[in-house]
Amino acid sequence: MKSSFYTPAELKKSEVAATAKLKPIPRKHLSVLFTTIGRRVSLLNSFRRAAKQLGLNVTFFGTDANNLSSALHLCDRKYTVKPITHPGYLKELLAFVRKNRIDLLIPTIDSNLLLFAKNGKKFARLGCQVLISSPGVIDICRDKRETYRFLTKNGFDTPEVITPRAALAKKSLKYPRFLKPWDGSASRHTTMVRNHSELAFYSKRVPNCIVQEFIRGTEYTCDVFVGADMKVHCVVPRKRIEVRAGEVSKSQIVKNKYIMKRTAELVETLGAGPGVITIQLILDLDKKIHFIEINPRFGGGAPLSIKAGANFPKWILQELVGQKPDIKLDGFEDNLIMLRYDAEVWLKNSQGGKVKHI
Repeated sequence: MKSSFYTPAELKKSEVAATAKLKPIPRKHLSVLFTTIGRRVSLLNSFRRAAKQLGLNVTFFGTDANNLSSALHLCDRKYTVKPITHPGYLKELLAFVRKNRIDLLIPTIDSNLLLFAKNGKKFARLGCQVLISSPGVIDICRDKRETYRFLTKNGFDTPEVITPRAALAKKSLKYPRFLKPWDGSASRHTTMVRNHSELAFYSKRVPNCIVQEFIRGTEYTCDVFVGADMKVHCVVPRKRIEVRAGEVSKSQIVKNKYIMKRTAELVETLGAGPGVITIQLILDLDKKIHFIEINPRFGGGAPLSIKAGANFPKWILQELVGQKPDIKLDGFEDNLIMLRYDAEVWLKNSQGGKVKHI
């Protein structure tokens, strides 16, 4: 495989283009679009509260391929679009942005990121800014093989990643090992293997499989805010207590200064942003940090960081209207715990098969 690895020098070039993306909009009425909004009700409501705090009149739009998306029906205006895999998806979304004069587009899932990064100029010509990292950064984050190469080349500890063939050929491979797709997300198709026979069996069943060293320790997710100046302004570490369907359901803020420092160094070395970057890591039994994943978008557990005082939606909207947010790197509440639960969105089926939020 030919590597698409980007050096820090090459990534610095992309920073210049990324910095120019968030141009201040000198008015108080804005239109913000969340694509593939799914179940992100809490994130939507966080932006609503931020707009109210700032005295901004913001219309929140949502799109999704699934009309039975809970957050979609809670947006001010909603639209069902083609799936991301459909060849007409981009054209349809650009038409939607033009028609509704969208000022800011916020992607929420991994599969959309590269498409938006590569087509940012098309949206910009319509007056819409996309909260997205450069294509080079997205390439590194979306391919876990490239993530591993980037981390090791730049001196960040990370679990060893090898191919199934290389793992099966090793006679002294230490178990357990973790299998996952190199292009996966939300913990889909992941499994742990404890011996050679399990490795041989499951590696054929995990699509695009890589074999990752298993690290014992405590898993953390860090929400990192990168401003329009492409500098890290806040890092919030969240200890993952319980995960359901690949998304954290119970989590606690832990203001670990060492984790915050190393995570900030990682994000700035990568050149990710602007916006919120989600970093996953393991703090092992010897208190050593092992970075395992980088997601250049809002993470599912970001509402905890926002509630703790890292008001990402407010900071994003402030920069969008030309204000300078007052941000402290550690200006958030320590030890706050989030326990997530299911809630309901009620829809009424009308004539013609259409559904309406009630």
